[in-house]
Amino acid sequence: MAEINIQRKKRRISPWPLLIAVLVVLALGVWYLVSRDQATPPAPAPGAPAATPADTVSVPSGDAAATADPAAPTGDPSVGNLATDDVSEEAGAEPADFYAFVADDPSSSTYARRGLGLLTNVLVSLADRTDLRTPAVEEKRNDLTSATSRVADGGSLRPGFVAAAELMQEMQRRGYATIETDVKKLVDQAAQLSGRTATAAEQQATQAFFQQAANVLRVLEKPAA
Repeated sequence: MAEINIQRKKRRISPWPLLIAVLVVLALGVWYLVSRDQATPPAPAPGAPAATPADTVSVPSGDAAATADPAAPTGDPSVGNLATDDVSEEAGAEPADFYAFVADDPSSSTYARRGLGLLTNVLVSLADRTDLRTPAVEEKRNDLTSATSRVADGGSLRPGFVAAAELMQEMQRRGYATIETDVKKLVDQAAQLSGRTATAAEQQATQAFFQQAANVLRVLEKPAA
């Protein structure tokens, strides 16, 4: 009887476990890379330095905010920023410059300030004339320059108007009897000015003062007869 050779069939190894293991390793690697990127802060863009405590800007509030800028406008749009606009910018002005200015629009935001600057520089120069150079005139001239210097620091225009009128009155007393009434009117007008030109009435009053000052100045700029 022939012998039957029985061989056990070899079991084929399934590739799925190995494939799953590879996928698990890959998934763990991806998870590790993603989690590491999320934990690392982004580097600052080139040319944009990182903020430091010294770069922090504090914003004042309440009363501190109101006083943060001492050169802030006064709130009167007709006066402008008096803290930075110096009336000395009209240095070297001639009487003709002032006469031409008077007819400008009084509602301009710089009309009152510029008019006072022109008038001040004309009068200061006029006060040095030989026939007008007296201690009384010099005192009134100093009063005027002091008043207008305070305008540059944000002060009111009114003291400048009053000082200009009083200086012209002192000049009139040096031999200009014919314009005594005109000068007295000018002094009265200056006393009634508020120093602000926010309303139409204030603007017209300021222009009327400059017009009267021009009338008086036309006489004072010539030596007394």
